[in-house]
Amino acid sequence: MNEDLFTIGKEVLNIIKNNHFEAYFVGGCVRDFLLNKPVTDIDITTNATPNQISKLFDSVFPIGIEHGTVLVRYKQQSFEITTYRTDGTYSDKRHPDSVKFIKSINEDLKRRDFTINALAMDEQGEIIDLFHGKKDLDHKIIRAVGNPKERFSEDPLRMIRALRFSSQLGFSIESETLKEMVLLKEQIGNIAQERITEEIRRFFSGTYVNKGMHYLKKSGLYKYLPIFCDHKDLIKKIPNKLNPLSDFSEVIALLHIVYQEIPISTWVKQWKCSNEVKRNAFTLVKAYNGYINRGLDPLVIYPLPAKLFSNFVNLINNLQEDNISLEEVNQCYQQLPIKNAQELAISGSDLLSLFPQKKPGPWIQIMLNLITEKVLLNEIDNSRSELKELAKCHMQTKMKQ
Repeated sequence: MNEDLFTIGKEVLNIIKNNHFEAYFVGGCVRDFLLNKPVTDIDITTNATPNQISKLFDSVFPIGIEHGTVLVRYKQQSFEITTYRTDGTYSDKRHPDSVKFIKSINEDLKRRDFTINALAMDEQGEIIDLFHGKKDLDHKIIRAVGNPKERFSEDPLRMIRALRFSSQLGFSIESETLKEMVLLKEQIGNIAQERITEEIRRFFSGTYVNKGMHYLKKSGLYKYLPIFCDHKDLIKKIPNKLNPLSDFSEVIALLHIVYQEIPISTWVKQWKCSNEVKRNAFTLVKAYNGYINRGLDPLVIYPLPAKLFSNFVNLINNLQEDNISLEEVNQCYQQLPIKNAQELAISGSDLLSLFPQKKPGPWIQIMLNLITEKVLLNEIDNSRSELKELAKCHMQTKMKQ
């Protein structure tokens, strides 16, 4: 666990407890602490109400006040603090219609999704484990708290979260929990797409993504995901052995490449992705196609932003037998005669000056692209005088045609 974050978290617990309330670390941070995994955020549960918490700290934000949750900023760290509660019915299959604040942490833990997340811990490291979550951690099992049918009916996203935890942790899904996932999978259609996309993004980035894929196929949940639902054979096109896909643009690029009937724009629209994901997916697919046609050469690497190098390498290695390394890509990049358009010794303004009879138009970019390609392939030096001569020769040839 991040010791600094954990130490500060203990201070937050003590402030609450010194004011005569209960407080515990809860959920994923406890799970990851017990698994010796890094913890990047801490959730706290307490019998203090949001209003009472607000009086104990200077910086408090009501991020989910209707469900008893506030965000506390303390010593430049953020802590989500939620009041013990029980949930009413889930009409929208997402949020409880009502919540009731309670005084018992035991009742609060009963409403949580999986036993490995229904763990609480005090500042001394003492664990509250009502559902044998530590045992399931030891046996690497994902098991719903109580009745899995009830847990999944409350919020069907929990079924996708089970897949995500399997992918991230390498855990197996307990048989009764998996059985209910199979029976209730059509309820995924009731979930807001943004929530599904975020879980699937984390699913594909999991260290044990192949185990997650096993359960995705076995449960049949994929049949209720956008695009997959209309193309049942798509799941068979995904490589049997995947390296984790660290970014969702990488996921979309891979899915488009293995099933080209579905345009990138369709993936982006139906999965409600950002414009950045869309741009990066287009860029990765273009680079991938260039690699298939030309191998690892300057014309492939030059238009590829450095931030996408590792994504490009991973995409190639997931889809091609001839693996490449990030070092090879970086070496190719370092050997480029120019790294960007600003380094080209000639500009669009130079071309307009060189051909004053021509009006500005697409021909400028076409000419610059031609010149850039020849420089990248070392067919001509990046010299202002030589590039001007090349432009003149090219224009004379065009005029004769």
